Amino acid sequence: MSQNSNDGGKRSARERLRAERERDKAAERRRRSLKMGALVVGVLAVATGIGATVAGQSGDEAGSQSAKPVTVGQRSAPAKLTVYEDFRCPACGQFENGFRSTIKSLQRAGKLKAEYHLVTLIDGNMGGRGSREAANAAACARDKGKFADYHDVLYRNQPGEEKDAFADTGRLIELAGKVDGLADAGFKECVTSGRHDDWVKRSDAEFRKSGHQGTPTVLLDGKDIFSDQANPLTPERLRKLVAAKS
Repeated sequence: MSQNSNDGGKRSARERLRAERERDKAAERRRRSLKMGALVVGVLAVATGIGATVAGQSGDEAGSQSAKPVTVGQRSAPAKLTVYEDFRCPACGQFENGFRSTIKSLQRAGKLKAEYHLVTLIDGNMGGRGSREAANAAACARDKGKFADYHDVLYRNQPGEEKDAFADTGRLIELAGKVDGLADAGFKECVTSGRHDDWVKRSDAEFRKSGHQGTPTVLLDGKDIFSDQANPLTPERLRKLVAAKS
């Protein structure tokens, strides 16, 4: 019995040791699981943070099905000029080059703000992609707070619509060199990657659904002031219309 009792004691000790080892292994597995769970949560949190940052940088186009226009001027201005235009559109160039100084003067005086809706009508009608590429580049300039200056440069250097020169992103980047501080690496990447192509597509789609027939479409507080050929808009008339809103 004595031998049997000794063997039983040894077996009991071995079993206890085995049980302790199993408990230790189980505890280690639980610790590893907890660590992996924490790591996954951390990765997800970082990914969510990055997504939020990208959405914040992209502004109105990320996470939204609408394409908010680009606003220039004081948001509190009493009158709002809404402009639908295409960077390949010759009539848009004539409007911009003819009314630029008047619009800017009214903006500086705090009397007028302008909302620009960018359209790719010429691309659709004549083929090519210059309207889209130029609109994307203008949105890239907007990201850097330089939309108005770059917008003006594009219209001052507008090619013939049939040439589609704005399809060349190199040309768009070259023109950005005329705007102080614009043509940096970030702007170039934005232009060449087509970062805002989706926003441009939505902007164009909204124009096509709006019922407006062509570019430029120019509205003052929602009223068409440009298409009436019997009573053509002039810079002086625009000043008077805006003054009546003040």
